[in-house]
Amino acid sequence: MSSPAGSRPTGGISPAPGGCPVTGPVPELFGREFAADPYPAYAWLRENAPVRRVTLPSGVSAWLVTRWEDARRTLADPRLSKNPDRHGPTEHERGRVGIPGERGANLMTHLLNIDPPDHTRLRRLVSAAFTPRRVAAFAPRVEELTDRLIDGFAGRGSADLIHEFAFPLPIYAICDLLGVPEEDHDDFRDWAGMMLHTAGRRGGVGRAVKRMRAYLSELIDRKRAEPGDDLITALIRASDDGEHLTGEEAAAMAFILLFAGFETTVNLIGNGVYALLRHPDQMEYLRAAVRAGDEAAVDRAVEELLRWDGPVEIATWRFAREPLTVGGQRIDTGDPVLVVLAAADRDPERFPEPDRLDLTRGDQQHLGYGHGVHYCLGAPLARLEGRIALSALLTRLPDLRLAADPAELRWRGGLIMRGLRALPVEFRCEKDLRVGNAPSTL
Repeated sequence: MSSPAGSRPTGGISPAPGGCPVTGPVPELFGREFAADPYPAYAWLRENAPVRRVTLPSGVSAWLVTRWEDARRTLADPRLSKNPDRHGPTEHERGRVGIPGERGANLMTHLLNIDPPDHTRLRRLVSAAFTPRRVAAFAPRVEELTDRLIDGFAGRGSADLIHEFAFPLPIYAICDLLGVPEEDHDDFRDWAGMMLHTAGRRGGVGRAVKRMRAYLSELIDRKRAEPGDDLITALIRASDDGEHLTGEEAAAMAFILLFAGFETTVNLIGNGVYALLRHPDQMEYLRAAVRAGDEAAVDRAVEELLRWDGPVEIATWRFAREPLTVGGQRIDTGDPVLVVLAAADRDPERFPEPDRLDLTRGDQQHLGYGHGVHYCLGAPLARLEGRIALSALLTRLPDLRLAADPAELRWRGGLIMRGLRALPVEFRCEKDLRVGNAPSTL
């Protein structure tokens, strides 16, 4: 999700609390250099200030948790709340946390903003609709969309893999899964683009969210009258001991599945391809695994890409319900806490040679999609799309190479997600190699 912090201006690190050793120069957080490569700064924090209070670009002060053990415990700690209205920021600060525009559009009642027992009830209802079987059955459609998108640029020998592939693929896929009519897919692509590419201009994001909210409410009413074989219909029908999702809850859940689902997959594909382009030996290893039909090796590679430079840099907001201690630091009631997944997944205490990309790495216990009761519900869909997308690109574009100086690439502003604005590539296309048997028009 795009951060309420918007673009990444200079951020501040508070003075080290007592007992926290500090060595070497304090790194600058949230600037352009940090956005391009935050890992040296995160290594400094892990070593010198693993639980550190910082001032975010939005002006909100929060604790950053950067070591794997601390991060894993914090993600599952019931003393931390996800609800900003009950625990945490002042009323003035509430608009600076969470997804831009969701509060004004009355979309707050989703899994990222509530705690048990409400979270338990809602997740159980949603899980009854968003089943592993439904996700697995969706694979042929993802393959079809993947081939169609590649067909759109395969004859040119060049493309921007973000705008022409990684961005539209999950948008069209999640629209299909939700039951959005095909004639409305481009509207969703436009709204998603406004949220993704104008994160620093909150007015534009807010307008896009409101338009999406109005559309989803209308679509839910239509699905009640004319049910279909889709996720929104399944959400409407989901029940547990006589309980159903309210209209507000169904709209909020459809929104978060769309919003969180598409942006994590955009970044999984974009960051993953970029990592492979910078590590040709690893790209050749994965290409060979794809050609050999070694599904276990491909799955293992996707997990390593998620660990090494995953789509979610920082887990969504948490707020202390009561005083607690994390990594030796006292956190007071109401304090915001941000678990830095990107830092935790490069912790040398957990992963040997953590800065080395190794697609054969056996240890897959990364935190890329969280941990505990708030573990990402859409992770299986993101993995499915990532696996199919990477396999198709490596199969159909065998000479895939970066068409820009890495120093010229720009990363999107925001606090939570990590992703490239564009990824220009060149290649030699082999049109006869296809993932599916789709027609050539989208």
